[in-house]
Amino acid sequence: METRVLSLIVILLYLAATSRYVVKILRGADGVGVTRIETMGLGSLAIALHGVVLYQSIVTGAGMNFGVFNAASLIAWIAVLLALATSFIKPIESLAVVILPCAALTIGLGMLFHNEHRLPAQAPWGLELHILLSLLAYSLLAVAAIQAMVLALEDYWLHNRRPLRAIHSLPPLQVLENLMFHLIAAGFFLLSLSLVSGLIFLNDIFAQHLVHKTVLSIVAWLVFAVLLWGRYRFGWRGRRAIRYTLGGFLVLMLGYFGSKVVLELILKRV
Repeated sequence: METRVLSLIVILLYLAATSRYVVKILRGADGVGVTRIETMGLGSLAIALHGVVLYQSIVTGAGMNFGVFNAASLIAWIAVLLALATSFIKPIESLAVVILPCAALTIGLGMLFHNEHRLPAQAPWGLELHILLSLLAYSLLAVAAIQAMVLALEDYWLHNRRPLRAIHSLPPLQVLENLMFHLIAAGFFLLSLSLVSGLIFLNDIFAQHLVHKTVLSIVAWLVFAVLLWGRYRFGWRGRRAIRYTLGGFLVLMLGYFGSKVVLELILKRV
């Protein structure tokens, strides 16, 4: 099937799954009329077809195409996959309301604004390892950031005494917060490995126009390190944890996608 047609189908599936999750949340904990099999089925089908789209877009005869929109779509796909897998053991279905539309958006942007940034077919294994670790770290921290946004919203509702029925279908704050820190810890570990592999396998970050990405990635690493230390040493939680999580993620994404947008879309360096 043509990539553009398949992409449109995936977008519709993501939006359909999102609408079912929204209905389930608005109807409260019972979620009458919306079954778990229905929502999980739509999400799983969208993920599977999204994977096919990514393969068709990224894997080429001339090498792997990691243009900015393909990279964003891949990170979104991994994030959706992680969220779906986690939802089997943790009550985090509320994250789907944010993650699924974001995944659909990345696919749509890739359809509208095609660009290329090819990794040579004979790229060193160390470089491929660095890219894989980076993408996994970004995806985990993206899910943690979305978790932080859900936490912020639930905290706002509770502190402003707005007893919306939907809030009763959301997991308790402590459950969401603990999961967020688990995701941050895993993402921080992978980000650490990514930075180390980058220092080892990227010979000259200045010549390769990677200095801004590296500096901002280190700043984000420090933010998450402080947050995890504060959690371990002082029991940080609540709004302070939310601010650190969102701040660290924004710096990380600015470092990665900011540099890619400037180099690939503005300066046209591929």
